[in-house]
Amino acid sequence: MFRKNVIWISLSWLLSFGILSNGLSANVSSRPAVVNVGAIITLDSIIGRVAKIAIEEAVKDVNGNSSVLHGTKLSVTIYNSNCSGFLGMVGALRYMETDAIAIIGPQSSVVAHNILTTQSDLYQMTAIAEIVDYYGWREVVVIFLDDDYGRNGVSALDDALAARRCRVSYKEGIPPGDVSRSGIMDILVKIAMMKSRVIVLHANPAAGLMVFSTAQYLGMMDDGYVWISTDWLSSVLDSSSPLHSETKIDVMQGVLVLRQHTADSEKKRAFSARWNQLTGGSLGLNSYALYAYDTVWLVAHAIDSFFNQGGVISFSNDSRLQSLGSVLRFEAMRIFDGGPLLVKNILQSDFVGLTGHVKFNLDKDLIFPAYDIINIIGTGVHQIGYWSNYSGLSTVPPETLYSRPPNRSSANRQLYSVVWPGKTVSKPRGWVYPKNGKQLRIGVPIRVSYREFVSQVPGTNTFKGFCIDVFTAAINLLPYAVPYQFIPYGNGHENPSYTELVNLITTEFFDGVVGDVAIVKNRTKIVDFTMPFAASGLVVVVPLKKLSTGAWAFLRPFSAAMWGVSALFFLLIGIVVWILEHRTNDEFRGPPKKQLITILWFSLSTLFFAHKENTMSTPGRLVLLLWLFVVLIINSNYTASLTSFLTVQDLYSPIGGIESLKKGDELIGYQVGSFAEHYLTEEIGISKSRLKALGSPEEYAMALQSDPKKGGVVAVVDERPYVELFLSSQCKFRIAGQTFTKSSWGFAFPRDSPLAIDLSTAILSLSENGDLQRIHDKWLTKSACSSDNTVIESDGLELKSFWSLYLLCGMACIIALLIYFLQIVRKYRQSVTAESISDGRGTPHSRRFRTILSLIDGKEDLSSDAKRRKIDRSIDQSIIV
Repeated sequence: MFRKNVIWISLSWLLSFGILSNGLSANVSSRPAVVNVGAIITLDSIIGRVAKIAIEEAVKDVNGNSSVLHGTKLSVTIYNSNCSGFLGMVGALRYMETDAIAIIGPQSSVVAHNILTTQSDLYQMTAIAEIVDYYGWREVVVIFLDDDYGRNGVSALDDALAARRCRVSYKEGIPPGDVSRSGIMDILVKIAMMKSRVIVLHANPAAGLMVFSTAQYLGMMDDGYVWISTDWLSSVLDSSSPLHSETKIDVMQGVLVLRQHTADSEKKRAFSARWNQLTGGSLGLNSYALYAYDTVWLVAHAIDSFFNQGGVISFSNDSRLQSLGSVLRFEAMRIFDGGPLLVKNILQSDFVGLTGHVKFNLDKDLIFPAYDIINIIGTGVHQIGYWSNYSGLSTVPPETLYSRPPNRSSANRQLYSVVWPGKTVSKPRGWVYPKNGKQLRIGVPIRVSYREFVSQVPGTNTFKGFCIDVFTAAINLLPYAVPYQFIPYGNGHENPSYTELVNLITTEFFDGVVGDVAIVKNRTKIVDFTMPFAASGLVVVVPLKKLSTGAWAFLRPFSAAMWGVSALFFLLIGIVVWILEHRTNDEFRGPPKKQLITILWFSLSTLFFAHKENTMSTPGRLVLLLWLFVVLIINSNYTASLTSFLTVQDLYSPIGGIESLKKGDELIGYQVGSFAEHYLTEEIGISKSRLKALGSPEEYAMALQSDPKKGGVVAVVDERPYVELFLSSQCKFRIAGQTFTKSSWGFAFPRDSPLAIDLSTAILSLSENGDLQRIHDKWLTKSACSSDNTVIESDGLELKSFWSLYLLCGMACIIALLIYFLQIVRKYRQSVTAESISDGRGTPHSRRFRTILSLIDGKEDLSSDAKRRKIDRSIDQSIIV
């Protein structure tokens, strides 16, 4: 099995045992002439062949560069493991009998696991999971080589998908030692019978190519399928450039493939040209060759640092191995004493190679892991984007994004268009109903009331009604057949609990629920709903009473608060105008009793614009002007409202909506099985003792018409579609207030069900072409009674409708009074100054108070001022003449 996605280097037991070395040292040299390194690869594989060439070329370059090892030569001995875990381990043990200080490789994850675990497949599988999530698929099938490498890859993919609310719905392993066409055909036949059409292939070239060939034969490379391959396929394609017939690229059309990303650079282009000269174009350069080349340089740099730090090449025998006996020749195995230091230098490496920046993070992985995402089209490949652990899916090369802040939001994910299997550019749905699948068990409530929505045909398992017709019409719009059967739920004596009905989806008793099911918060946590096909929401239904037009009916247009504030302002305006006019206007002067009568008369007479007193001061006129405007508005609204009460509306209810119900203690009715009970108790806080279950429209009418003190209800809370149907034949009741919850009806399915998504699209089509409205009219046509379905609002005009007018008038009064008192203060100061000059001494406190009162109560003679101004004008004219 082939391994993996970054530099694959194992320091094997040579380093592991070196940490625990207690044996005697031998063959000590500070900078020896030659340093031996081993390599375990599979020479008969494509990856092994390119890795061998790359390693040999890297050794030549290292030894030809005197600035690296400074005279010491690097020698790499390659051992062929034939992709066998056992032979790989044997090869590692053989290197322990030589002077090798490190082992490059191995390709086999089985060997790597037993020697030193290499980097996990988390990044590659995370990239695949993000691709699946990007296209909106929720389930995938995985075909993998059944060894440690394959199983670990599937486990990593399962975790990455689960983090995105996706999952592996089925997985099938290919036995590593038995890759036969018949065995692979058996696997693919089982997968073809399943629902998911998104297949992830995590294999080696031999098994993977046979899978594609067999899938083509079975018609599984046609329209509707999605194939995603891990990076083994990109290595095959890159190394077979130009593509040879043995790759059979015609059986892989539309496949998405991951390829380890290596940044473009001058160094990489130069090595690519050199590679073509070495191979004559018979073997293409793939990413594994680039990483193998950089691995040799990584080891070389680490060894050079090892020598610079004073390290020496020395080996020791381990007494634990000698005690195992001489039969297996363990006593000939030696361990490298400088292993821990060499490991440290490798992990601290920091240089630029053919693959880009070579540096490790704290998890011992290369920084910024990234993949190219390619699409096989025709005789070549087309790159549709990139994935990096730094920035996610993007059409921009990862190294361009490293200089920007990381942004993994879904809004920034982007890939170029894809040609999918079957040569289609439309994104496959990713699933179908399995050919051997059973009929879907669709739960349907057995309603005993409002049967226009859902009802069972007597003696059969068929249903009819508004909700059933909508579901049937939506199913018929789907581009594939959906086998299903309706399963009735309920005892037939009362409406069932819809919450319990929806919960049966989570236990897999039902595959879905069709009916008048409200989409509410606690249900959306456990199932997925289609888009709404009917608007809903809770409303309050109340009985109407004949409006009494008795002796006090004229008070009804205004609420109590409105009457109180209006009366207060009438009195306030009278007082303010009296204050402003008292010093200058004789009509507002006189004995106290007369002035009090004047204030009251003036206040009330403004209501009819019948006041005879004239205002003389500017502030007084401003206040009166604004007040008369307010009176005009109040009169107009009062007249209109009273006319409406006495001539148009002859029905009345004391309940104005849900707020009125919360304040009372009377019984409230609700429909059996509805979520209204839970909402009223848990969300509104109404006691359960105040709730009464009602099972039919007839029970609604009877309870509403009965005295609440004798078992009746003051109101019924139910969903609006039921209420509208109820009111279409019951003209004695009305909706009070507005809809106080916003909800809708939808069909329920298990979480992440693709059928919920496709039915949502179908329901949208029904709404756009008018079929949804036609189905509604067929079942829920309203009678003439419902045309007068007036919503009852709270009785009387409220203060909140006029507070701005009162606020404006109040501010005018405050400003006018402020101006008035500023004038009084100015006159008071003038009076104090005059008295001080006349008698030559300060004014006592008692005289100050009397002075202020005299100024407020005193009469200001404006006529003398006018006469003086007239005399002055006559004198001026005489002088001019």
